[in-house]
Amino acid sequence: MITIRTATPDDAEQLLKIYAPYIEQTAVSFEYEVPDVEEFKKRIEGILPKLPYLVAEIGDEIVGYAYANTFKARAAYSKTVETSIYVKMEERGHGVGKRLYDELEKRLKAMGILNMTACVSWIDTPNQYLTHDSPDFHRHMGFAQCAHFHQCGYKFNTWFDILWFEKMIGEHK
Repeated sequence: MITIRTATPDDAEQLLKIYAPYIEQTAVSFEYEVPDVEEFKKRIEGILPKLPYLVAEIGDEIVGYAYANTFKARAAYSKTVETSIYVKMEERGHGVGKRLYDELEKRLKAMGILNMTACVSWIDTPNQYLTHDSPDFHRHMGFAQCAHFHQCGYKFNTWFDILWFEKMIGEHK
């Protein structure tokens, strides 16, 4: 049974264990170095006062996390957020991501957020560093692709594209 709760800075070490393989083994994240626990705590603390940061647990084990962050700093963007999600490698495909994004969307709607966006790495032919799982997941969750930037991320001696996805979750009056 998957439960969802709000993250705390004390979760940083466990969340970093989920995130680190995405940095070290994939082009899902364009970070090159795994941040230390203190840096990761600061990232969580920077988001929690203003937007949701959620963890998924099975029993006492954290198996994934998702959060929303500021899309752009200017006031005109205040109803739009950028989302991120990471699921423990061995738990992918078991509904953790769906539960996290469903709850994230619910909380964002309650805050009056109207647009969710996501920036996703892309390569035309999947390789050992990047599959099409993330774009497929976002489409499955009701996001629509709205942009494609070519060869803008360089990692593992390979150029990667990024795709931007958006999902309208409220009425634009």
